[in-house]
Amino acid sequence: MLKIVWNDFSAFFIFHFSLFTVLFPNFSIIAVLQMLWVKAFHIIFMVTWFAGLFYLPRLYVYHADATDQASNLRFKIMERKLFYGITTPGAIITIALGFWLIHLMGYGVLSAFWLQAKLTLVALLVIYHIYCWKLLIDFKQDNNRRSHVWYRWFNEFPVIVLIGVILLVELQPY
Repeated sequence: MLKIVWNDFSAFFIFHFSLFTVLFPNFSIIAVLQMLWVKAFHIIFMVTWFAGLFYLPRLYVYHADATDQASNLRFKIMERKLFYGITTPGAIITIALGFWLIHLMGYGVLSAFWLQAKLTLVALLVIYHIYCWKLLIDFKQDNNRRSHVWYRWFNEFPVIVLIGVILLVELQPY
């Protein structure tokens, strides 16, 4: 069993390394490995960021419907911990690793249309994230003016961005 797993891993590594050496002939194996590790952690923290952006507006849906003080207080605590403890660190690390990847690939990659479109979507996602922070403050101050239905629609935006980002990165049109 271990031999099968190792053979699969080694075939996977050899294929990806070969692909990298064809696409980037000036890269050393250390640079390729560094890029793969940075890319892996970029994806891991992107998942963390999106998990927070999917769940935070869902909490807003339930918070907008809450009528008793205990629920109101519980949602405030959950929202604060999610935003400051998971979502925001995920965003900061994702963006930092993204800049690191651009640096490793060379700044010439910024001329690629797919990356420009992806960075535009990321910028929109940062604006969405900041707006979630504004809504967090509104709920904290008991100043919410929106209905649970509005938050249900608001919750769909990061899904659209995620689909766009994945399609752009994987298909790399233009």
